[in-house]
Amino acid sequence: MKNVLLLGSGKIGAIITELLTSCGDYHVTVADLSEENLARLGKHKNLTTLRLDVTDRSALDHALLGKFAALSACPFDITKYVAQASAAAGVHYFDLTEDVACTNLVKELAKDSKGALMPQCGLAPGFITIAAYNLAKQFDELHNVHMRVGALPKYPSNGLKYNLTWSTDGLINEYCNPCEAIVEGKLMQVPPLEELESFSLDGVSYEAFNTSGGLGTLCDTLDGRVRNLNYRTVRYPGHRDIMKVLLQDLRLMDNRPLLKEIFEKSLPLTYQDVVLVFISVSGMKDGQLIQETYANKVYNETINGKLWSAIQVTTASGICTVLDLMAEGKLPQQGFIKQEDVLYDDFINNRFGQYYKSDIDK
Repeated sequence: MKNVLLLGSGKIGAIITELLTSCGDYHVTVADLSEENLARLGKHKNLTTLRLDVTDRSALDHALLGKFAALSACPFDITKYVAQASAAAGVHYFDLTEDVACTNLVKELAKDSKGALMPQCGLAPGFITIAAYNLAKQFDELHNVHMRVGALPKYPSNGLKYNLTWSTDGLINEYCNPCEAIVEGKLMQVPPLEELESFSLDGVSYEAFNTSGGLGTLCDTLDGRVRNLNYRTVRYPGHRDIMKVLLQDLRLMDNRPLLKEIFEKSLPLTYQDVVLVFISVSGMKDGQLIQETYANKVYNETINGKLWSAIQVTTASGICTVLDLMAEGKLPQQGFIKQEDVLYDDFINNRFGQYYKSDIDK
């Protein structure tokens, strides 16, 4: 049994705890500053809880002693503390961040670490990157790689047509920060909330627009090999326009704490959601112009007698799967690891990765 340290016991940390403690192969120490969050985890045979401030380096170093890996489910702005301590301790490190600056820091830390450091292990970035690269590497010449992901309420009931399903800080961060893309062969930054598009899937109308961080490291991997590469977040029609009013016209992008307070007081959490994953890759294969598409919807699910939202299931299964693959020796044991280093078949056939299985995979 491997001992792991999980930092954060919020919406995503709770289901990571459930998956890892119930599988029987991990003893999980869950650390959080909030005793209320820790108390919600309940009792598990392979669980230890610890009240911890991750900015306290001495306390964090002590918590890392004897651990096989550290998993950060913390807000993006404090994940760096976990990464720094893990790299110094030589403990394998995994996180869920979509923050580009945090990922760049992890990349630098990995140069001198004795352990493996792997950021962006959730849904997007995370699984979306693995699935897109799996399609892209089958082409002789890449033209376009388009990645679309949305975590949506099944029953939208407000003007935004949205409910809180994961980190509010992370949501605001990806709506405000510049986005990476490759446009006509050039790696560049594009503005968030722009390049609005509309499409339908299974008879339902959606919109998609630029948001930050969802590509992970794929821009670096495919730079010079693809004509156009972009990532856009999927929402129900009308959501983007309201967000532009809030963030740009009312300048709430300059007062993110206030926007977070508004969201968390006004938008209820829902466990009745759906995660939509849509990838389109086109290019040359065997002398022909071909397009390959991956489309999947993942719904909320009852696991171990408790209902979990689709975004909880998909995000947690991403980081739990790569932890499993590391423990099985299917990933490098040192240095910086990209999501593209994970084989799609290894991921989808894993006991945690199987939550992503579509009809094509079964």
